[in-house]
Amino acid sequence: MAYAVAAVGVVVGDDGRVLVVQRRDNGRWEPPGGHLETGETPAQAACREVEEETGVRVEAGPLTGVYTNVVRDIVVIAFRCRAVGGAPHPTEESQRVEWWTRDRVVEAMPPAFAVRVTDALDAAPAPSRAHDGHDLLPG
Repeated sequence: MAYAVAAVGVVVGDDGRVLVVQRRDNGRWEPPGGHLETGETPAQAACREVEEETGVRVEAGPLTGVYTNVVRDIVVIAFRCRAVGGAPHPTEESQRVEWWTRDRVVEAMPPAFAVRVTDALDAAPAPSRAHDGHDLLPG
């Protein structure tokens, strides 16, 4: 089976808190994210997913981690993001949307999801580039 690819946006506020969602399907708290759509870069997917799940428009910053779920065959690419508009609110996918401290993330999220947040807060930025097979694409 081929791996599916997903993207996560770790939205960090000016006060250092991060935007998290409580999923409607399983009640778990996570940073917002989801699968890439055809023709979409991971950074674009992270921005789209954050807005769909939280109502907050973001700008993707640096790549902060790549995570592999070996049970479900999913590779997740995480980006540190900053809010540029909108307001957090529940959505079709998220029953609650909140700003959490790092400590709250570590205590309340499963480790596989909390690490995406802590890495985004701690990690040195890494480049993320898209290309068409020959030329680099903008953004």
